Amino acid sequence: MTMKKGWLVINSFVKHNKFYEIYNMLLASGVKKNVELELKTTTDLLFEIGSAMEETEKPDFILFWDKDIYLAQRLEALGLPVFNSARAIELCDNKILTSMALEAAGVRIPKTVAAPKTYEGTGYSNRLFLDRAEEILGFPMVVKEAYGSFGAQVYLAKNREELYALADRIHHKPFLMQEFVSESCGRDVRVNVVGGKVIASMMRHNENDFRSNLTNGGSMKRIEITEQQAELACRACAALGLDFAGVDVLFGPEDEPIICEVNSNPHFKTTWECTGVDLSGYILEHIVNTLENRRA
Repeated sequence: MTMKKGWLVINSFVKHNKFYEIYNMLLASGVKKNVELELKTTTDLLFEIGSAMEETEKPDFILFWDKDIYLAQRLEALGLPVFNSARAIELCDNKILTSMALEAAGVRIPKTVAAPKTYEGTGYSNRLFLDRAEEILGFPMVVKEAYGSFGAQVYLAKNREELYALADRIHHKPFLMQEFVSESCGRDVRVNVVGGKVIASMMRHNENDFRSNLTNGGSMKRIEITEQQAELACRACAALGLDFAGVDVLFGPEDEPIICEVNSNPHFKTTWECTGVDLSGYILEHIVNTLENRRA
């Protein structure tokens, strides 16, 4: 098997160490897996729309570790295999699109209502849609901005007054409202899937917050998940067209699993710290095998 050459595409402007820890793990695994992986920022890849790329300049694949779907689409248009695909990243980045795609595929999610669109400077001239959401979902109610990471744009409305205040706070940005799954308050399971298979899983738990995210003070421990949890996580990835992902699974009534969110760029360093499993090697191995199978 010949050495593969890939570009690891990262955001030009996000400089947090926690992201560079992931990039370095991927680069290190590239050396171990005989993959020549070159770091490229999104500003490094500033192409004129409509321009072409010489075949000699093209890598064998793109490992796209950002959410710039326009650039991902541009790279695909140049004939480059992109992992995850632009469409998969787009579906995961927007929680409304995620819920719609999962529901269409028959993957269980919490009851969900998407807020109607408004515009900057316009806001909501009436609150009837919020009252209707209350009738469907009740309180407490989870409110999520369509775009957000690490639980920072996820809120809990305990009553109508708090729901109205959250709508004013979010303003023109798209958001959705979901039923509160009380059985899973402060806890969920992060299931890491690569190539349609579960690689590692961990329980996340927070006694002081309804969100289990580790950045909100949650703790973690390695667990062996149930067949139901594994199957649902893999079905969610298939529905979204993902080659790899971190899938957050809630505990429903009688521990029936429910998909909470799906992450196309999972922050897998915490998984490594908890389980000892380095997802980066599995991701690169899957990409190489996929490229070889396409050639066969």
